[in-house]
Amino acid sequence: MRGPLFYSKILLFGEYGIIKDAKGLAIPYSSYKGALCKSEELSESQKNSNKKMYSFYSYLVSLDTTLVRFRLDDFKKDLESGLYFDSSIPQGYGVGSSGALVAAIYEKYAIDKITILENLTRDKLLQLKTIFGLMESFFHGTSSGLDPLNSYLSLPILINSKTDLEATGIPSQKKGKGAVFLMDSEQIGETASMVEIFMEKMKNQGFRKMINEEFAKYSDACIQDFLNGDVHSLFSNMKVLSKIVLGNFKPMIPEKFHTMWQKGLESGDYYLKLCGSGGGGYFLGFTEDYQKTQKILKHYKLELVYTF
Repeated sequence: MRGPLFYSKILLFGEYGIIKDAKGLAIPYSSYKGALCKSEELSESQKNSNKKMYSFYSYLVSLDTTLVRFRLDDFKKDLESGLYFDSSIPQGYGVGSSGALVAAIYEKYAIDKITILENLTRDKLLQLKTIFGLMESFFHGTSSGLDPLNSYLSLPILINSKTDLEATGIPSQKKGKGAVFLMDSEQIGETASMVEIFMEKMKNQGFRKMINEEFAKYSDACIQDFLNGDVHSLFSNMKVLSKIVLGNFKPMIPEKFHTMWQKGLESGDYYLKLCGSGGGGYFLGFTEDYQKTQKILKHYKLELVYTF
């Protein structure tokens, strides 16, 4: 048995901001994907996946909600007969590994599920996001539900606020020199501990002011520029956003990347930002000349996401 594929996601803009009701823009990223599979003979990694899903099954059994119901007996039977999640999505990298799994479980076992074929009103999107947030909390302690939503719909999602989101279109890629890329930090980030650091920082009035007046302002402007295809304005706002992130989110950026981050800001060759919660995993880069940036960052693994 092999179920439908669910893709990873990239939160282009809005990390941490969406926790505090700022805007966000998430896009599917089809380079990584996962699907539910079943086999009588499981490898070691497949056994680990099966075991983790048993814990997830127990969590769903204990979930006290009227929002969603699951065919839990079927889920358990499938687990007993070798169900696992076959995924190429790296874990702890900020590209939605648990989100794809949550989407796959919902698609297969939810009763009266909202399907991707129906008219997805704002209310239905919000309901899905809330359900997915409840489900994904098992993995991170707290979840916005955005990663599974993006994976489930396989559409770009524009988050206007916690209660207002919409499926959106993004400008089609051009074969230009400019690009959005992923840079591999080659270390795993722990979402829960990073979110904890952020919540602790939010107790500080100065940090809260910076989030509301600076971070959200430039992150929102970047979203608008990206959706409008205004590349010149995007890079101008991206430079400020990258500087704000380096100045205020240092715990989320491993120390060995601080200098290289700063070099990009000074030269204007590339601008970096967090991809997800940070602490490791991927960083997102924006450049007006990808080939040149590849040479500058030749010691790092880069992956192309989008071209301008």
